[in-house]
Amino acid sequence: MSEIRVLSKEVSELIAAGEVIDRPASVIKELLENAIDAGATVITVEIKNGGRTYMRVTDNGKGIAPEDLPTAFLRHATSKISQKDDLDRIMTLGFRGEALASICAVAKVDVLTKRRDDSYGTHYSIEGAVEKTSEQCGCPDGTTFVVRDIFYNVPARLKFLKKDSSEANHVADLVTKLTLSHPDVSFKLIRDNKAEIITAGDGKIYSAVYSVYGREFANSLIEVDYTWQGIHVYGYTVKPLSAKPNRKFQNFFVNSRFVRSKACAAAIEEAYRNNIMVGKFPACVLYIDVPPNTIDVNVHPTKIEVRFSDEKLIHEAVFFAVKNCLMEKDEPNELKLENRRNFTDHELYDFPPEDKSVQLEFAVEEETLPDADKVLQEITEQPVQKPVQVQSVPEPVAAKDIPLPEPPEPKPYQPKITKVENIPINEEARKSGEDLFLASLEQPVPQPEPKKPERITVEEINKVLQDIPIPEAPEEEKKDDSFHFINDRSFIRSVVQEVKKEPEKPKPIVIGELFRTYVVAQVGDEMLLMDKHAAHERYIFEKIKGDLSELETQMLLEPVMVMLSYEEFDALAANVDKLGRLGFEVEPDVAPTVAVKGVPIILGDSENPTDIITELARNFIQCRNDPQLEIFDDLYHSIACKAAIKANDNNSTIELQALLNAVYGNENIRYCPHGRPVLITLSKKDIEKQFRRLV
Repeated sequence: MSEIRVLSKEVSELIAAGEVIDRPASVIKELLENAIDAGATVITVEIKNGGRTYMRVTDNGKGIAPEDLPTAFLRHATSKISQKDDLDRIMTLGFRGEALASICAVAKVDVLTKRRDDSYGTHYSIEGAVEKTSEQCGCPDGTTFVVRDIFYNVPARLKFLKKDSSEANHVADLVTKLTLSHPDVSFKLIRDNKAEIITAGDGKIYSAVYSVYGREFANSLIEVDYTWQGIHVYGYTVKPLSAKPNRKFQNFFVNSRFVRSKACAAAIEEAYRNNIMVGKFPACVLYIDVPPNTIDVNVHPTKIEVRFSDEKLIHEAVFFAVKNCLMEKDEPNELKLENRRNFTDHELYDFPPEDKSVQLEFAVEEETLPDADKVLQEITEQPVQKPVQVQSVPEPVAAKDIPLPEPPEPKPYQPKITKVENIPINEEARKSGEDLFLASLEQPVPQPEPKKPERITVEEINKVLQDIPIPEAPEEEKKDDSFHFINDRSFIRSVVQEVKKEPEKPKPIVIGELFRTYVVAQVGDEMLLMDKHAAHERYIFEKIKGDLSELETQMLLEPVMVMLSYEEFDALAANVDKLGRLGFEVEPDVAPTVAVKGVPIILGDSENPTDIITELARNFIQCRNDPQLEIFDDLYHSIACKAAIKANDNNSTIELQALLNAVYGNENIRYCPHGRPVLITLSKKDIEKQFRRLV
C-alpha cells in the first residue's frame, strides 16, 4: 500500500488557512486590505467578544460582481495580478488570492455587496468552504463582510486564542497601523457596541496621528521630508526628550504598507545616537516611497516583512532624513507655564457688596417748583433734586427764597514749572536774596551751535571712483563691432544692487546663576536656563570626537584569532579599510576566522577583542554610517564627564559667558551625551502672562 497520498480538500484548506489566519486580527487585516484595494474611503470595523463570535467590515468600495463571488472564495483567485511580471511592480496590499479562501475555511461568512451601476445587491453565504446561499438583496454600494464563530471547526486552534480583551487589543492595533498608512481613508472601530477609534480621513498624516495616539504624542512630533538617491522619506519623528521606553511606537510604511524592518529601526536609532536618554527609544511615523521593483513583499505569509534589493541605501535614506530633521527643526526645549486658574475672580479680588436697596418713587406735582429748577440748573449747571413730598404739598416756593450756592473762589494762576538744567544764574540776584528761579528765567537759554556740514573734495570723490572695478560687458556686446565704449566709464550703466542685510541675531547675555548649577541668560525676548555641567560635557564630547577621526593602533604581541559567523566574516572582509581608520588591524583568515593583530590604544588591555570584533561585524551588517563601537562613546562620555565643570562649582561670569557663547546656536550641542537637555527657553510673553501683564 502506498504511503504517499494526496490530502483531501478539507484538510489542505485548513493547513493553508493556518498560515494566513491565526487569530481574529488576521481576518480583519485581510478584509481591510481588500477594502482599501477596492478604493474605499470610509471603512467601519465592528467586533464582539474580541472577534471570537462576531466581526463585521463595511466599506464603500467598488463592490463585487454577482458572478465573481463564488470565484472570489477559491484559493489563488485574485484581481490584483495576472502574470509573473506583475510581481515586480506590486503596489496593492493584497495579491496572493488566499485571504477569502482561508477565512471561509475556518469561519462562517456572509457577504453583502453591490456595485454602483447595479440595481440590486447580492447576498452570499459560505461556511467551511461550502457555499450555502447566493441570492439578490437590497444593500448600499460597497461590500460588507460578516464573519461569525471563527475556528468553529478547528477546536485545537480555538483553544490557543487569548482572552477577549487581548484579542480585541490586537484588532485595535491593526486598525491603528492601517489608519496611519492610509490617512485618506476614514476608519471607525466599534468594540462591543462602543466606538473606540474614529479618524477624519482628510489625507493629513498629522490628523491620523492625532486621532490614534492623542494630543500629547502629536505635539511632540517633528516633520520629516527628505529625498536620498530616489528614495523619498517623509512623515514625523518625536523630539529626543519624548522618546518611549520601547520600540512599539516605531511605525515604518514602505509604499503605504506597514512593515517591520531592522534596517529602518537601526537607522533611526543611529540618528538619535548621543541625543537620547539611556534605555529610551525613538518613536516615529515614517513613510518610505521606493520603486516597486527594488523590494520583494512576497517573503512572509502575512506580508509584514519585505526584502530590499539594497538595504544600505534604505538605511542611509532613513538615517539622513531623521538626522537632517533633528539638526534643523529640533529647537531647545521651551518651558511653557500653564495658564490654568485655580481660583475664581471673587476669590482673587475684593469686590464691593452688591447694592440691593430699592429707590421708592413718589408722584410730585408739576406746580411745586415753577421756575426755580431752571434757574438753579442754569446757575450751578447741575440737575436739581426735587424734594420729596408724601402727603401734602406746601405753599409754592418762590425762586427768590431759594438759597443759591456760592460760586467757587477762583484759584490763583500757577504757571507750570519745568526743570531747566545748566542755566546760568545772575550772581547779583543770588547775593541780593531775590528769587533765584525768577532770576534764572531772565537769563537767555544757550542754544547749541548747529554743526557745519563736512565738505568732501573732488579729489576724494575721484579717489573713491578709481577704486570701483569696471564691470565687464556681456558677451553679446563684445561680439558687436559697432560699439567701442567698453572702457569708457561714462558709457557704462551703473547698476546698484541693494543688498538687504539680515538683522543680526541677538546674542545671549548671562544674567546670573541659579543654585550654582543653572546659568540664567537673556537673548532677545527669551530667558535661557542652561545646565552648565551638561553643556560643558557635550562641548568636550564633540571636541574629542572631532579630534579622534583616526585612532592610533597598538599592535599585539600575538594575533588573536576570532571565529565569526559567515555573514559576520563577509561584513568584516568587505570593510577592512574602515577597520584601519578605527584603529583595528584585522586580517581575514580561513573563513569564518579573522586574525586581530592590533586594537586602538584608547581601549587599553581591559577589553576582550573577540567581543569587540563581533560587535563591529554586527554594526557593518546593519549598514551603520558610523560603525564606531558604543564602547568608544562610553569612553568619550567618561572623559568628557570628568573634564567638565560640575554643579556647585564656583565659576566667574566670564567663564559662564564663554560657555554660553560656545553652546548657543551650535546644532550639535542640544543634549548632553546621556540625553539630558542643555538649554531651556522661556518666552517673555509667558512670563508676562504669569504677572497678569497680558491676559
